Order: sequence, then structure tokens, then C-alpha cells
Amino acid sequence: MKTNSRRSLRNAQSGVMLLEALIGILIFSLGILAMVGMQAMGIKLATDSRDRAEASYLASQLVGEMWLNRAALASYQYSGTGTAPAALTNWVAQVDAALPDVAANPPIVTVGASSLGASVGTETTVTLRWKNPTDTTVHQFVMTAYIN
Repeated sequence: MKTNSRRSLRNAQSGVMLLEALIGILIFSLGILAMVGMQAMGIKLATDSRDRAEASYLASQLVGEMWLNRAALASYQYSGTGTAPAALTNWVAQVDAALPDVAANPPIVTVGASSLGASVGTETTVTLRWKNPTDTTVHQFVMTAYIN
């Protein structure tokens, strides 16, 4: 009788090891999928950060150039439509090479009287816009400087 009870106990447990192995593989697979998702998010955030840093650099570069050429500030005015003025041609080409989809979202440079008064200087605003292929929204970086 004891032999029969051992055999029935073995039959009751048959396949348990296989079930445990399948559950282990499932848990491992979910962990790997989560890591792949985190890596994709990390790449996206790193790309966004790089684009923001590049936009900041390009805007600073233009403002520095405007400081050097204060006498011709009006020649930097650009609404983003039509052909860029001669003073901005090279800079717009750099922006186009550095940021994605700038052709559809060109930079805007405004030069005008300061709302803070004439003693502060001429207010210049540089707006850079770009859109990554995977994004649905247009990113924007705005820098305002007072040049006197």
C-alpha cells in the first residue's frame, strides 16, 4: 500500500517543476522588457537634452555676434518666413544642421525697443524651434538679451 501512495503522490506532483520554470521565464522576460523600455526612454531624454543644449549654444552664439555688430542690429531681424537676411544666412544654416526639422520651424529673431526703457538697451529675442521625428509637439528655446 505504501508503494501505491508514493506513486500517486509522484503523479500529483508531475509537471510542477516545468510550471515553476515557465513562471521563472515569464518573470525574467518581464524584467528584460522593462529594461528595454527604460533604455528607450533614456535615449529619448538624452536626445532632448542634447537638442536643448545645442539650441542654447546657437542662440548664445548669435547674441554674441549681435553684441559685436551693435551698429547693425536691425539687419538681424528675421520673422522666420522668406529668405533669411544676409547677416543670418550662415547662422540659420548652422541651426538647420544642428537641430531636427528646422526647415518647417525656422528660427525667429526680433530686434526692437526695450520695454524696460532706453537705458537698458535694445531688446533682442532669439527663438529656436525644432521637432524630433518621434515627437508630436514643437520644442522651443527663447533667449532675450538687452544690447546697448
